[in-house]
Amino acid sequence: MTAPDDARAELARLRGSIDNLDAALVHLLAERFKCTEQVGRLKARAGFPPADPDREAVQIARLRRLSEESGLDPVFAEKVLNVIIAEVIRNHEAFALEE
Repeated sequence: MTAPDDARAELARLRGSIDNLDAALVHLLAERFKCTEQVGRLKARAGFPPADPDREAVQIARLRRLSEESGLDPVFAEKVLNVIIAEVIRNHEAFALEE
């Protein structure tokens, strides 16, 4: 094999791993949102507000710590979590309107 052939094979292998990880992320997010849906419906039935800033602050601090331990940029991890939290709150607001 030539160097370009070796590089193409390694690139295909790495991309296959990335594809598998992306699939795992999607499945994990789906499971997470199933849990947050249950939380949102419970909060709506109990009359709790959709957002919980104290819980969010704890989760962000926890995620930043985990990110640092894992070698992931904590600023990036926080941005991702903020997107997820915003979607969760949007869903919880919709559940509150249903009650």
